[in-house]
Amino acid sequence: MEGSGILPAAPAGAAEENLIDQTLWGGIRASFERGWSKKAIAREFGVDIKTVRKWLRRNWEVQKRRRVRQLDAHREFLVARAPEVGFNGSVLLRELRGRGYGGCYSVLSDYIAPWRAAWQGEPEATLRFETGPGEQSQADWGSTEVYLSEQRFRVHIFTMVLGYSRRIFARAYRHERLEALLDAHERAFAHFGGRTERILYDNPRTIVTKKNEETGEVVWNATFKDRMDFYGVKVKLCRYYRAQTKGKVENGVGYVKGNALAGRRFRDLEDMNEWLLSWCVNVADQRAHGTTHEKPAERFARGEVLIPVDLRPVPPRERVVARIVPRDALVAVEANRYPVPFGWVGQKVEVRMLVEEIVIHAEGGEEVKHPKLSGKYQVARWDGPARRIERRMRPAAPAAPRFDPMFLGSLGEVVPRPLLQYEEIAAAGGGR
Repeated sequence: MEGSGILPAAPAGAAEENLIDQTLWGGIRASFERGWSKKAIAREFGVDIKTVRKWLRRNWEVQKRRRVRQLDAHREFLVARAPEVGFNGSVLLRELRGRGYGGCYSVLSDYIAPWRAAWQGEPEATLRFETGPGEQSQADWGSTEVYLSEQRFRVHIFTMVLGYSRRIFARAYRHERLEALLDAHERAFAHFGGRTERILYDNPRTIVTKKNEETGEVVWNATFKDRMDFYGVKVKLCRYYRAQTKGKVENGVGYVKGNALAGRRFRDLEDMNEWLLSWCVNVADQRAHGTTHEKPAERFARGEVLIPVDLRPVPPRERVVARIVPRDALVAVEANRYPVPFGWVGQKVEVRMLVEEIVIHAEGGEEVKHPKLSGKYQVARWDGPARRIERRMRPAAPAAPRFDPMFLGSLGEVVPRPLLQYEEIAAAGGGR
């Protein structure tokens, strides 16, 4: 091949040969884009026109061979772990750091890209709305299955995202009922140190019981609206079937499930919520957000101003019922049973059903607390003092009855008589 001053004179190894090929491709591509004909390019570079056609059909990709070799050492781990975390590069990079990998995220992302290609769909175009500091937050539920101890359960995750700073709060519950929703708001406001002016929601029945899209008339869930009025929050609803209008929290829910929970198992729900709180503060709030290009914690500290919530304690939402303690001392509540001391058998007790707790109150001020069970037909564990059955002493058996007609001897003393008298009575009776 004849040189034209653009290419090195001769290759000196694999690296130089790769450089020659890349330079040749770049020169041919640049000349073609300037409008040169293929014949002119062939004459300029001293190559056959078939070579020009070959290089024009090729898209040059720089191979990161050294870094790829670093990942090859972890290939077995990645093949097994990547599907467990949904091919989430951030999670994999975090775990690879603990295994000694020193490469960057982009190299890892390119390495696993062929494996996760089938998982990626076509993105939909949406219009993004930005809000000022303290103006709006967005809240929503998401659900996923996780391992609690050795069993797999479906949990429901409440997520709230501050619209300006993108700080996030997440907490898991067994259900999405109203008591869980109200408890989640109270905890979210305490976590952030206040509330935004308004909160954007979807249209669940726990918030709105009826909505007319044409007239805009809304029938609120009275309990929820009363609680939001207590906080002073303006409740905003997104349009039906347009959940992407609250895309910040939609992405936040996916981020929680794909990053915080991917490939993890927990002892119980309390352990899971401890991890979620730590993850929110130390991971989610500390990463550079893809839209703001700032860490949410830093953006929050610099410009997000929240409205303090009323310092009065929020009245707990509870339902109170009365029960008579049965002989097995297991009080039935919502198709589950909760143990109480055996000394309460037969007594009337008051049962308070809170968000995550069952409180059974007996006369005299005594009470027993149990974590609220999910599902049905379960028996709560007893964590108090050992329950002992108090055996009641039965009265001593009475003496044998003295006047039982079945036993004539008990009717009085029998005087023994000679047998001759009985024979005389019998002979006299027979003579009549």
